[in-house]
Amino acid sequence: MVTNAAPAAVNRVVCYCDDCQAFLHRVGRADLLDVHGGTDIVQVAPASLRFVQGHDKIAGLRLTPKGLYRWHTTCCNSPVGNSLTPVVPFVGIVAQAFDGGAPRVDEVFGKPTGAILGKYAIGEAPKGSTGFNLPLILRAIGKVLGWRLRGKAWPHPFFKRETNEPIYPLRVLSQDEREALRPLCGPRPTAPAGPV
Repeated sequence: MVTNAAPAAVNRVVCYCDDCQAFLHRVGRADLLDVHGGTDIVQVAPASLRFVQGHDKIAGLRLTPKGLYRWHTTCCNSPVGNSLTPVVPFVGIVAQAFDGGAPRVDEVFGKPTGAILGKYAIGEAPKGSTGFNLPLILRAIGKVLGWRLRGKAWPHPFFKRETNEPIYPLRVLSQDEREALRPLCGPRPTAPAGPV
């Protein structure tokens, strides 16, 4: 559940990076990628996200030892949030994870404000997804700084405040496991999509 949901309270962006693609392939949810391999992400303050049930069904995955923490359910492998360490207070949630589908998500959070890392897009990169997008970067930095200054980093849905350690079980892929996902990802996938 996300509290105080509104376009002004979040940052929404479509990410085409090969890590987002690899993660969704790894957990068997490539169906959440758009036709260009993009992931529609709603970034929220950690304190605004709370799980009301299913705590025993959440696990984390890192594609590399220093990569994003990518949280998902262990029952249906639905992504429930991406995060850095609690020092950088944000949680990115795949928009399709919200009930109601795209029209409802657009009503609550507004449409995506931009797109990033289009160089990894499958096929032709969507307009505005490549190059340096200063307004988008400044908006994201402003949100994260604002959340930190207003005390919205805690409680964090994925980390213990006392130690900054993850609350849920976490697995880091080996280099071989990560490399096995590369043929599935943009910009030119060479393997058919399917469970890895």
